[in-house]
Amino acid sequence: MSNAYLYRMPSGIPGDVSRKLDSTIETQFFNASLPFASYGLPVKLVSGKVVPFAAADVATSLYGFLVRPYPTQSAQEPIGTATPPTSGSANILRRGWMTVKCNAGTPAQGGTVYVRIDTPSGAKVVGGIEAVADSTHTVALTGVSFTNAGDANGNVEIEYNI
Repeated sequence: MSNAYLYRMPSGIPGDVSRKLDSTIETQFFNASLPFASYGLPVKLVSGKVVPFAAADVATSLYGFLVRPYPTQSAQEPIGTATPPTSGSANILRRGWMTVKCNAGTPAQGGTVYVRIDTPSGAKVVGGIEAVADSTHTVALTGVSFTNAGDANGNVEIEYNI
């Protein structure tokens, strides 16, 4: 991985809160049996613990987004590839702006944010963010929209409960 930016810096790092002063973040706990693949994913609250979206979930299941803590103890992982822990406390964005990874479609300012709930394929992972509907395999999240077109790697800012 190169550390040089020749043309443009990344739009952000998935899971980072991009406008910290105007955001609301609360602490919840992970469910060790349902781990998250990465930061910046939508979460739902089940029996007092946060879990990723899965099959048959609906838009009203959205509780927030998994925040990437900083600084972290694991400094050996490249930017944007850190894996969240499976237990302990989790920071959840309840209101504000965050960078997420868009796995499909082309984000646009004010565009609808979808989450994949089943039928994964390649980069389209269950629980991942997408900018285009895919029949019954994605759910449109209410109160969430893209704020820009993102960068070439799919990193894009969203706003939630604004």
